[in-house]
Amino acid sequence: MVKSLTKNFTFAEFITWYPNTEERYELHEGIVVKMPKPTGKHSSVTGFLMEELILTIIQMGKRGIWTIPRESIVKSSNGKSGYEPDIIVLDRLAIANEPRWETESVIENASSVKLIVEVVSTNWRDDYFKKRADYEEMGIPEYWIVDYAALGGRNFLGNPKQPKLSVYNLIEGEYQVSQFQGTERIISPTFTTFNLSAEQIFQASQ
Repeated sequence: MVKSLTKNFTFAEFITWYPNTEERYELHEGIVVKMPKPTGKHSSVTGFLMEELILTIIQMGKRGIWTIPRESIVKSSNGKSGYEPDIIVLDRLAIANEPRWETESVIENASSVKLIVEVVSTNWRDDYFKKRADYEEMGIPEYWIVDYAALGGRNFLGNPKQPKLSVYNLIEGEYQVSQFQGTERIISPTFTTFNLSAEQIFQASQ
């Protein structure tokens, strides 16, 4: 269960308040939400995918140009929310223009981001609804939802529900989604040499 604090926070207050612990928190429309502790399967999928993305970055000749930080917080356009993605790929050249990156690891500009990945857990509605809408509004060019355990709603995963990886690609200011399952190879407009199937990613949870 996701717990939240009832006091309303501004984004600046949230960053100042954020405790130095292993717990993860996000700001959702002014409310601080304690995120569920990742399961071993969730962590395995996230770690595997991060390794594969790093390999792809190297293969594409982007080593030293694109980077995956250990942690960061993405500030929404309205300034009322702040999300800590499971994986975020940043452009080192662009983050030089981020005023809060050096001191607070805060990302405010979509131009700094190449990709955001959320690996679905029990709070799946945040990934499919809230974060997808905010990332689209910000102009984040590519967003993946990795639903390896088929936790999301049937309108996203079908009936019966099947594990799927959804790739949201920003086209003319709106996300267009492509979904992959089973042996289908993931097609990414940004990571063009990425060469894994959905099932290969999902198997990391086994």
